[in-house]
Amino acid sequence: MAVLELINISKHFGAIQAVNDVSFSLEAGQVVGLMGDNGAGKSTLVKMIAGNFRPSHGTMRLDSADLVLHRPKEARQHGIEIVHQDLALCNNLTAAANVFLGRELRRGVWPLRILDHKSMYKRAGEIFRELKSETRARDLVKQMSGGQRQAVAIGRTMLSEAKIVLMDEPTAAISVRQVAEVLNLIRQLRDRGIVVVLISHRMPDVFSVADRVIVMRRGRKVADKQIAASSPEEVTGLITGAIEQV
Repeated sequence: MAVLELINISKHFGAIQAVNDVSFSLEAGQVVGLMGDNGAGKSTLVKMIAGNFRPSHGTMRLDSADLVLHRPKEARQHGIEIVHQDLALCNNLTAAANVFLGRELRRGVWPLRILDHKSMYKRAGEIFRELKSETRARDLVKQMSGGQRQAVAIGRTMLSEAKIVLMDEPTAAISVRQVAEVLNLIRQLRDRGIVVVLISHRMPDVFSVADRVIVMRRGRKVADKQIAASSPEEVTGLITGAIEQV
C-alpha cells in the first residue's frame, strides 16, 4: 500500500513551469532515487512534499487521505522529514543537542523546568546505536566527519517517527569511506519501514542503495523504473535527453 501518492502535481512561478503533471507513489520500506539535471524540478517537487511550496495543481495523498500542507511544520507533524544538503546543524552544540534542537526534553515543575541533558544523551545514544553509527551523543558537531554529521541529521528525523525522509545530496563533498557510512544509514532507515527519497547526482550511490529511480527533465517525470530493470547508461540518457522517455 502506498504511503504517499502524488497525482498530477504541477507548480508554476508566474510564467515559469517548474513541475508539470507529475504522478507517482511511494511505498513503505523503499528507497527511491530522484535524479535529473539542474533545473529539472527535483528540488521544487521535494519542497512541495516537505510543505515549503503548495502545488499549483494536483493532489497529494498520505495513507490514502488527501494531504494539504501550508508550512514545513505541518509536514513534520504528518511524519515527513527533510535532510537538507547543508544539514542545518549547529557546530558548537553536541550531537544530542542537535538531535533535540527545538524539541528539547525538560524536567522539573514550571517555572523551574530545566533541560534534561541526561535523558537527551541517553535517547540520542540509542538512536545512533539503532543506526549502527559511530557517532557519540556528547561529541561536538564541529569535530565530526561528514558521515557522522549525516547521522546526526538523520537522528533528528527518528525522534518524530518519520514515515518519509527526503534526503538532498547526502553524499556530496564527503570521502569514499563516509559515503559508504551514509549509504548504510539510508539502508537502516529503509529496514525500519521508512520511505527514503534520495536526491542525488551520484549514479553509483543511487544504484547501490535505491529500489527505484525516478528521472525528471524540464519539470516532467520521464521515467519511474525498478533499479534492477534500468542501468546507469539509460538513466544518463534520460537525464540528458538522449533518451526521450521510458
